Amino acid sequence: MKSVTPFLMFQGGTAEEAMNFYTSLIEDSEIKFISRYGAEGPGKEGTVIQAVFTLKGQEFMCIDSHIDHEFDFTPSFSIYLTCDTEEEIDSIYEELLENGAALMPINNYGFSKKFGWLVDRFGVSWQLNLPE
Repeated sequence: MKSVTPFLMFQGGTAEEAMNFYTSLIEDSEIKFISRYGAEGPGKEGTVIQAVFTLKGQEFMCIDSHIDHEFDFTPSFSIYLTCDTEEEIDSIYEELLENGAALMPINNYGFSKKFGWLVDRFGVSWQLNLPE
């Protein structure tokens, strides 16, 4: 086995927008590769056939599905961030929460200094933690 990589399937042509947003929020992150559909399809021209990006060195793959599915992302699978400062956790949480939904508002739940769980505007679930 060469590697294990989280894979995100976006619907509605939002994969590239999501990658740009995520890599702008988290330092040491980048989009490494994007392959797009052409005029011949089968997906909408310009949407993502496959892309690779990193968040703080962790590699992810993603696509824009050209097929409508009855399923989407679920909060039971989430991206977990361990933050260094209160300013960092507060800032990232607020940015990710814009047009999203809080599952556990940022607070001290007794197992860390601060913790928050949310679903962002793309439907991806995030857990943010600031250890004691």
